[in-house]
Amino acid sequence: MSGCGKKSAGQKLYGPNCGICHHGGSGLPGEVPPLVGRLDLIARTPEGRDYLARVMLNGLDGPIKANGGRYNFSMPSFRRLNDEQLSLILNWLIERGATKPAPHIGPEIFAKARETEIGSNRVYDLREKLAAEGQIP
Repeated sequence: MSGCGKKSAGQKLYGPNCGICHHGGSGLPGEVPPLVGRLDLIARTPEGRDYLARVMLNGLDGPIKANGGRYNFSMPSFRRLNDEQLSLILNWLIERGATKPAPHIGPEIFAKARETEIGSNRVYDLREKLAAEGQIP
């Protein structure tokens, strides 16, 4: 986090790209799931980091459960952003969670995930598998 009221590069990118729906990271009850306090938990494993990269690159359609709440939404793909920009956004969110040291998602994870474009329905299937394994809160 930068001092003196200055926004980090990740926060600057988050606002116009993700903040429109996810607000400051807390989401919107019943509509858009929260990100802060969840992404750090998901990013603890290689499978979780791959899943987060695929969500950003391919989008995700609900309905889903997150932190005990139900959400039915459609998140668009952010494939138009480069790997470094996507990394900055996710790491800014991850660092706001309770996991210390915070997991890190490097641009190379996005580059690898970008090699195979999958539909949002396949991303949903990945999510369901990880949720069943207890890797997604």
